[in-house]
Amino acid sequence: MAGKVLNYYAGGNTARGFYSLYESNIEGLDRIFILKGGPGTGKSSLIKKIGKAWNEKGYDIELLHCSSDTNSVDGLIIRELGVGIVDGTAPHVIEPKAPGAIEEYVNLGEAWNSSFLKEYKAEIVELAQKKKQAYQAAYQTFARALKVHDDWERYYIHNMNFEAANELTLSLVDSLFEGKSLDKKADVRHRFLGAATPVGARDCVPNLTEGLTNRYFIKGRPGSGKSTMLKKLAKAAEDKGFDVEVYHCGFDPYSLDMIICRELGFAIFDSTAPHEYFPEREGDSIIDMYETTIRNGTDERYEKEIQAVKDRYSESMQKAIGKLAEAKTWHEKLEAIYVKAMDYSVVDEWTKKIQAEIEEIAESK
Repeated sequence: MAGKVLNYYAGGNTARGFYSLYESNIEGLDRIFILKGGPGTGKSSLIKKIGKAWNEKGYDIELLHCSSDTNSVDGLIIRELGVGIVDGTAPHVIEPKAPGAIEEYVNLGEAWNSSFLKEYKAEIVELAQKKKQAYQAAYQTFARALKVHDDWERYYIHNMNFEAANELTLSLVDSLFEGKSLDKKADVRHRFLGAATPVGARDCVPNLTEGLTNRYFIKGRPGSGKSTMLKKLAKAAEDKGFDVEVYHCGFDPYSLDMIICRELGFAIFDSTAPHEYFPEREGDSIIDMYETTIRNGTDERYEKEIQAVKDRYSESMQKAIGKLAEAKTWHEKLEAIYVKAMDYSVVDEWTKKIQAEIEEIAESK
């Protein structure tokens, strides 16, 4: 029987630029293969192929999705074997801690025809520059959108009952943990539940929360205390020795969108746009932050002002997504050149080598 597949993002296109959480997820692995090579060199295909093989053998795997291409993955982790394979090309550069002993570089550039690529040197340089400029424009636009979002939040922060928010958080700590604790150091992993991609916002919430006994859907407005509450709950889980998955906001990584504590079978997450979900099964419930923490009538009192700032925010986000789409266009043109220069039989040989080493690791376990 096939193992489980956990899908998430370890890097994202955010208002703080490209933001990486790769280190948190590969920490503790005994063997990490870092793939190097340009666009179109087969990194994602290699990762998917090996992931599928081990998943079909019954191993649980983690797939680290690519925020710049919804059809690609940037990493694979087989945690039971202590093995990871990650795309180590910019912008997700992985710093090795023990090169050769833990991390192994896999140079897929061995498979390309350099003479062929030299003929396209000027075009490659130009496309790479255009791609870089599009990403920079996207990040700058996301940053402007964040400032607009801050303006949006102020209407609610100025009308917030902080005492009620604190009481709600303490109440949740009591009900979620029931006074339990474990005598061990918590394993804390930082991730993204979704990302801003060239085709808009995407998330993995259904997959990540599958099989959990309880799911808590936090509803509310910007600035109603959702992220602050999640940070306090994550800290409580860690202090009590429970392993916790901390999911950061794909727009502003300084904020949180979800925490999962699998040892206690629960997830609690910001269930507002762009990752809006509603209860659909037993064990699902809503936590309404607006009703609990915000002064009655705030939406109505500032209706016109809030709508205006909301429209500004949406406009900025759409422009930023448009720039990500433009960057992907330049990337695809680069890929087309590299694909023509590749000898994929070399990539197949690397795939076999990595697969053979993982098999040795599995046999020694």
